[in-house]
Amino acid sequence: MKSLFWFVLGIAGGFVAAHLVNKDPRGHEVLAEVDARIAEFTDRMSDAYHSQESRLTELVDGVKDAASDAVDAASDAAKKLAD
Repeated sequence: MKSLFWFVLGIAGGFVAAHLVNKDPRGHEVLAEVDARIAEFTDRMSDAYHSQESRLTELVDGVKDAASDAVDAASDAAKKLAD
C-alpha cells in the first residue's frame, strides 16, 4: 500500500512538474522537441510492425498454398488408387 502511495504521488508530481515546465517558453520548446522525437519513434515502430506483418502474411499465404497443393495431390493420388 505504501508503494502504491509513492507511485501515485510520483505520477502526480510528474504532471505538476510538466505543467510548470510547459509554462516557460524554453520549457515549452523542450517538451515540443521531446514530443516530436516520441512521435518519430512511434512512427518508425509502426512502420516496422506493418512491414513485418506484411512479410509474415506473405509467408503464411505461401504455406497455405503449399498445403492446399499437397492435399490436392494426395486426393488425386487416392482417387487414382481407388480406380
